[in-house]
Amino acid sequence: MLSWADFGAEVPHLEAFGRRRLERRIAYLATIRADGSPRVHPVSPFIGGGCLAIYMEPTSPKVADLRRDARYALHCGVEDNEGGESEFYVTGRAEEITDAQKRIGAVSWAEGAGYDPVDRHVFFEFKLGHVLATTYDEGPKRERWRAGANGHSR
Repeated sequence: MLSWADFGAEVPHLEAFGRRRLERRIAYLATIRADGSPRVHPVSPFIGGGCLAIYMEPTSPKVADLRRDARYALHCGVEDNEGGESEFYVTGRAEEITDAQKRIGAVSWAEGAGYDPVDRHVFFEFKLGHVLATTYDEGPKRERWRAGANGHSR
C-alpha cells in the first residue's frame, strides 16, 4: 500500500485526475461489516500532506468497520448515466490517524478543503493498493495502477 503522495510520484496524471474526481465532492466508501457483508457510505474525502483522508463521527458504523478490517473501496460520485465527468475508483487499507501532530495536519487539510471537523471526529488515511480510472470521451477507456506493480496499464 502506498500513500497518495507516493501514488502521485509514480503516476502524476492519474493523481491529478483522482484529485479532480474526489476533492470537494461526495464519494462512496465501501467497508466490510462484522458479518462480512459490504456496507456503503457517502463521504467527503480530502487530500493534504500527501494523504488521502476522510473524517467521520466516532459513532459511525464505518469507524467500527475500518478498525476491525481496514480494507476499503472508494468510488467518486458520477453525475449521470453517461459516466459524467468520468470515474475514479481506489482500493487499499485505511489507517486511523492517532498521532497528535498528524491529526493537527489532517484537521488543517480538511479545513483547507472547506470542511469543519471538530475534536470528536475520527480521521483515517487511505493507503492505495489499486486504482481504476475510466473516461468516456470516445467510448470507455480504462487505466489501471497497482502498488508495487512497477507501472500501470491502459
